[in-house]
Amino acid sequence: MTQTVVGLTQPTSSNHPLREIIYRLEAGGALLPNSPENVLEVIGILKSYGVVLDAYQRNLTYIANHQFLVLFPFFKYFNGEVTFNKLLKHWWHDRINYEFAEYCMKAMFWHGAEGLDAYLDGEEFKQRAGAAIDARLQKNVLMRGLKRLTSDFFLEQVRLLSYYSALGQFWNVMSPMFLNLSDRYDRGEIHTIQDVVDHILNGLVEAANQPITYAVTLNEKVYEIIPRSVGLTFLKDTAVPYVEAVFFRSFPFFGTVSYNAQAGYISPNQADFNYGALFADPLPIGGAGIPPTLLMQDMSHFLPDYLKEVYLRGLRGEDDMRVKICLSFQKSMFCVTTAAIFGLMPYPSTTTNPEQQHANRAYLESWMDRFLDSRLLSVQ
Repeated sequence: MTQTVVGLTQPTSSNHPLREIIYRLEAGGALLPNSPENVLEVIGILKSYGVVLDAYQRNLTYIANHQFLVLFPFFKYFNGEVTFNKLLKHWWHDRINYEFAEYCMKAMFWHGAEGLDAYLDGEEFKQRAGAAIDARLQKNVLMRGLKRLTSDFFLEQVRLLSYYSALGQFWNVMSPMFLNLSDRYDRGEIHTIQDVVDHILNGLVEAANQPITYAVTLNEKVYEIIPRSVGLTFLKDTAVPYVEAVFFRSFPFFGTVSYNAQAGYISPNQADFNYGALFADPLPIGGAGIPPTLLMQDMSHFLPDYLKEVYLRGLRGEDDMRVKICLSFQKSMFCVTTAAIFGLMPYPSTTTNPEQQHANRAYLESWMDRFLDSRLLSVQ
């Protein structure tokens, strides 16, 4: 399913403050303007991001499958390979920052994924999770005693592990999608931002109905916690909630906004949160306690040479590398968001039916309302 780039004459003009971007989307363009510089930045940063996401998803999947109800998972970032040399690298921080993967997972868990949450709050999940919990605690008297004292504690931990698994499965699709995009660019198949959006959109559509499942093996027996029969799928139950939780809402960064309820800096309404990747100020990146710093640091190790050269030509050279990476990353995420917008659009942007055009216009204006306070104008 490819978004065809065509110019359409819309029935009426828009009064929206971001109307020029609306017109661009209606003509098959993207949130990010097309230019050779933007294409190079987006492709380069997504290549690095694809490598990092692969590492993230492997660790999330390892935790979900092999750290099931381990209350003190000291070695959860080692993916089952604990050696003295690896331990030294871990202490020296010569490693992938898997903490950021958990940060994104907790954002999804806190803000919620409608379909996944509906199942996790249901009776079937309680029965399936309960069987796995009993199997895990079978030989542990202390843990069984803890279960009697706090009956819902272990159930909530399994809910959390379900999100570990779901996000791992989502990134397991996105990582090769971004790496394949880079390969196509190297072969001369990708030339414009619209080509980037088409590639991502086609990948999302292709994986849309891929099932989201979760099972663990305990005492040589497989326990299906989220079976295929539940009907959870990639696009509806992971991709869309991920965009909502991580791109738009997320959490305020500690140290930059007061969490004091009396100060009133943070709205008590989750729907008002706008601290996600599309809103974050790149300048604090590199500061202690700012979670995206971990991601930018990870991506800095895997930048293609052509993107490094662009960054090094800047006035500060390597001194503000993380900030430059963050700026490129936000550009790339606007491309991913464009693909999501097109994928969820009520009617094709090529429609000539006036009623369908009006429906698409209202749909795009509702998206633009959410972008008013974002970094969108900064990347134009």
